[in-house]
Amino acid sequence: MTTTARPHLTVAVPRTWRRRSDPERGVVVAARSVLLPASGVRPELTLRAGPVVEPDAATWRAGALTALAAVLVDFALEDDDVHDLDGHEVVHHRFAHRVGAADVLCDQWSWLVDGYGVTLTCSVAREDHPDYGDLFDAIAATVELTRRAA
Repeated sequence: MTTTARPHLTVAVPRTWRRRSDPERGVVVAARSVLLPASGVRPELTLRAGPVVEPDAATWRAGALTALAAVLVDFALEDDDVHDLDGHEVVHHRFAHRVGAADVLCDQWSWLVDGYGVTLTCSVAREDHPDYGDLFDAIAATVELTRRAA
C-alpha cells in the first residue's frame, strides 16, 4: 500500500474576507468577500486538497474539467496554461459558467506534489473580474506547499 503525505498548505486570505467555519470534506479553506459588488455575486475562493491517482497533472486536471463541464451550467473553458510558480508546476484554467442569471468567471490554479493535488479556485461575476483578477493572482502567489517528512 502506498500512502501519500499531505503537504503543509498555507494561503493568504484577504482581511475583508470571511472564512467558512465548517467547510466540506477536502476543502482546506473557503472564504468570501464581505463586500457585495453591484453585480450581486460575492467573490469567493476555495482551496481543496487530496490524494490524486492520475499519473500526472495534465491527466488529473483534464478529468476534473470534464467533471466540471458535466455539472456547471454553460461551462466554457477560456484559458488553459501551465507555468512555474515558486518552483512548482502550476496548471491554470479560467472558465465561465452560469449561476442563475449571473455569468461567473473562475480562475483555477492546480498543483500536484508527490501524488497530492491542491486546487485554488477564485470566482467572481464576469463584470467584476477586472476588479478582482489581480487580487486572485496575488492570492495564488501566496499558496505555499511544503513537503512533510516521510
